[in-house]
Amino acid sequence: MKASAVWLLGVVLVPFWALAQAPANLNTITGVQVNGGTVTITGSKKANFTTFTMTDPPRLVIDIAEAVFSGVPEETQVGNGTVTGIRTASYGSDDSAIARVLIGFEREVETDIQATDTQLVVKVVGGGGQAVAQAPTTQPEPAAAQPTTDGTAAKAAAAAETERQAQEKAAAEATARAEADRQAQEKAAAEASARAKQDADAERQRQQEAEARATSQREDEQRAAQAAADERKRQEEEARASAQAAAADERKRQEEEARASAQAAADERRASSESAAEEKKRQKEEARAAAKAAAEEKQAAAKAAADEAVEARRQREEEARAERERRQQERVASATPRPRREVASGSDSSAEVSSRRKTMTLVGFQQQPGVSRVFIRTNEPARYTVSEQGNAVVLELENSRIDLNNNTHPLDTSFFNSPVTRVEADANGRDVRVTIQLRQQAPVQARQDGNVISLDFQRTAR
Repeated sequence: MKASAVWLLGVVLVPFWALAQAPANLNTITGVQVNGGTVTITGSKKANFTTFTMTDPPRLVIDIAEAVFSGVPEETQVGNGTVTGIRTASYGSDDSAIARVLIGFEREVETDIQATDTQLVVKVVGGGGQAVAQAPTTQPEPAAAQPTTDGTAAKAAAAAETERQAQEKAAAEATARAEADRQAQEKAAAEASARAKQDADAERQRQQEAEARATSQREDEQRAAQAAADERKRQEEEARASAQAAAADERKRQEEEARASAQAAADERRASSESAAEEKKRQKEEARAAAKAAAEEKQAAAKAAADEAVEARRQREEEARAERERRQQERVASATPRPRREVASGSDSSAEVSSRRKTMTLVGFQQQPGVSRVFIRTNEPARYTVSEQGNAVVLELENSRIDLNNNTHPLDTSFFNSPVTRVEADANGRDVRVTIQLRQQAPVQARQDGNVISLDFQRTAR
């Protein structure tokens, strides 16, 4: 009965898991031996332990920190009169692993515990190796009473009756203790079952929560992927719309340029003192040149718009960063006046520059291999000057005017991969000023070819 009580209480104290393998830094318990009233626990290093005692039935519990069992049975029945049995259990993990040894005794005892390098020796103090209780033995029947004169036979009978009553009382007490032990065992088993059910319910709840978190995470990832796909689609649609708008603007501008060129030719015919034949011939040549230039510009602009639409989608973030740098540089430039530096002046064309007032008919922008080009078209060759003012380049056409208000509208080129961010033309008395804003100072080369003045700005590699 006592051995069964030890086993049930051991089940209550043992957790539902044990360490499968011992890390190298743990104390590995390889043996628990019983010799009379001495229990020897052998490990791989000196034990770091704590103890506490339990009663009903008497037990000593030893918890060895940072330790696991290897090859040690979970239960050993002894029953040598002092030790009833040994139970072992492991719980915790890694550095928090604990090896527990539960020693059951026949009675309440005092123990002496000594720790050596690899052993923990538990000794029962006060002759614990001897049996602490023996079963009642059958008393020999008294011999037939001999007649005596001093009453010896009567005394012997009375003593035998007293002994019998004591034995019956001891048997009744043993039966009561056995019943109490059984009830305690049943209670302990019920409590262990309840705790096991609670642990299982808690583990099931934890698994359900983990599954819910995993499901939520998967849903978040799916939503993020869908948002990224929607953003890519939106950017592509914006790029297509921007390319279509640029192409439409370019066609409109070219049509206005053609009309402006025709109007300028008519004005020149009325103002010119040359003969009608020479004027007609010159106008035809100008019309052919304008038509040819317009066709070339239209083709180049269409190609540039298509190329820039593709590049704009890839370079959007870079252009935003460059725009912030440009604005910072403009603020610095506006706070610190820079001296005006003249870059170029005159006329590079071999054609003679007349004294007539010139008409600016077009301001345009093109992306050329390695350079960004700003070009200005006039009705005939004109004199000009080019100078730098901070992060801007200014071209002035002498004795010139602007024929259409449309040519005074600024050109926003900030979304191109170019040092040029804005081009704007306005009248300056009898001259025309064309201001070219830059992200930062860049090398510029100016030249005139016939009626077209070109300013090429070198693009820096990204």
